[in-house]
Amino acid sequence: MAKQKYYVVWKGRRTGIFNTWEACSAQVTGFTGAQYKSFESLSAAESAFKGAYSAVVATKPSPAAPPIQVVPSKTARKTPQLPSICVDAACSGVPGPLEWRGVHTGGAQIFKSAIYPDGTNNIGEFLAIVQGLRWLQTSQLDWPLYSDSTNALLWVRLKKCRTKQRQTSRNGPLFKLIAEAESWLAENRYANKVLKWETDDWGENPADFGRK
Repeated sequence: MAKQKYYVVWKGRRTGIFNTWEACSAQVTGFTGAQYKSFESLSAAESAFKGAYSAVVATKPSPAAPPIQVVPSKTARKTPQLPSICVDAACSGVPGPLEWRGVHTGGAQIFKSAIYPDGTNNIGEFLAIVQGLRWLQTSQLDWPLYSDSTNALLWVRLKKCRTKQRQTSRNGPLFKLIAEAESWLAENRYANKVLKWETDDWGENPADFGRK
């Protein structure tokens, strides 16, 4: 179970120290140029808030996240680990209307995005993984997360969305989400394993939109 964290917002709709990700997210999500960071203790957050964001980022390198585990099919488990969550994306065309979601493995939907124009499936898979990790952190769950996208798994490990899709006026909101996801990966540590969903062994990803 994740420890209590405190979130400092230097630049956002409101600034200050917040003790939940939901409260912090309300101040920074969709806010251009937002400056925020999580801390393990209230005293550390209070000390950081007295200084400048640039000084904190410069002196406190982000800890490394655990490696992404891509398990070859020939050595795959007979069944996925439970409890866990699965994420997937759907895109009609390249580029095209894009959406993604996360579900309890074998259960109900947890979250679902809006539909964004001029996206790609890999972008959606990347954002779905990050949203899933944020949901697990907020829920204080150490469950593993599954995705069937090798590219997105690699991008999360690199903490960078390596899409070749160009930013346009139509997909500007989508690229804001990408920037926020990259920032979250750079500034947060998570204990959850991010694993490859083995379709050949287990069947279709439970988060699949069923449009193939």
